[in-house]
Amino acid sequence: MKPDAARIDEVRPSPNHTERRGADGPDMLILHYTGMGSGEGAVRWLCDPQSGVSCHYLVHEDGRVVQMVPETRRAWHAGVGGWRGRDDINSRSIGIEIVNVGHEHGYPDFPAAQIEAVIELCRDCVGRWPIRPEFVLAHSDIAPARKSDPGEKFPWNQLFSADIGHFVPPAPLRGGRFFGRGDQGEPVAAYQSLLAAYGYDLRIDGVFEETTRFATIAFQRHFRPERVDGVADISTIETLHRLLTTLPCSPFAGDASSVSVS
Repeated sequence: MKPDAARIDEVRPSPNHTERRGADGPDMLILHYTGMGSGEGAVRWLCDPQSGVSCHYLVHEDGRVVQMVPETRRAWHAGVGGWRGRDDINSRSIGIEIVNVGHEHGYPDFPAAQIEAVIELCRDCVGRWPIRPEFVLAHSDIAPARKSDPGEKFPWNQLFSADIGHFVPPAPLRGGRFFGRGDQGEPVAAYQSLLAAYGYDLRIDGVFEETTRFATIAFQRHFRPERVDGVADISTIETLHRLLTTLPCSPFAGDASSVSVS
C-alpha cells in the first residue's frame, strides 16, 4: 500500500475495508481516540480481521503516524451514526484514531507532539479532498448516544487556529434560562432545530429527552468543553448560535428568536 499523506512513519495494512458506497471520495474527517491501553495494541486490533474495525490513520502519543487503509477505501471506523442526513459515515469519511486510553481509564491530556502530528495530517487530508470545515468532526458528534471520543480535552481550538475545522470561542458560563431533561415546549423544539441545523441527528419534537441530552453533551465536548453536563444553558445556546451564524452557507432551520439567550 502506497501512503496517501506526506507524513507517514509506518504502513500497517488492515484487511478491514471495502469499497465506498455512493461516494466518489471522502468529504468528512472523523477524529477518534483509541480507548485502549497502548498504541501498539490498538494497531494490532485495527489490523485484526476478527475485530471488524479499522481506520485510515492512527497517531501515536509521540507523533508517529501509521496508515492502515487507503483513503480511497471505506474503513470501518465510525459505526452507526448520522450527520446532516448522511447515515453511512464510513463511505463519506476519513477516520483518524488518536492514541489515548480514554474516559474509562483516566483520560490523560493529549501530548503536544501528538497534536502537532494530528494537525499536520488533518491539513494534508483537507487539502486533498473537498472536506468543508464543519465536516471535521468528533466521533461523538456523529454518534452522541454511543461515543464520547475524542472528548472534551481534545484541543479543537488549536486545529481551528491551523485552519482546520469550524470553531468559535465558547460563550462564557453564566446563569439564566436553560433547558434540561424533561422540559417540553416550543423553546425546546427551537433548540433542537438549532442542533439539527448544525448537523446533529435528532428528532425535533419539543421534548428534551435522552437523544437531545446526548446531542447536547456531544456538542459541549466539541464546542463548549468547560462544562459537559447535557444541560442546554445560556452558554451552550449562545455558542451554538455563533457557530450557525459563522457558517458560509448556514443550513439554519427553526426560529432562533424563540430560544432566549438573555
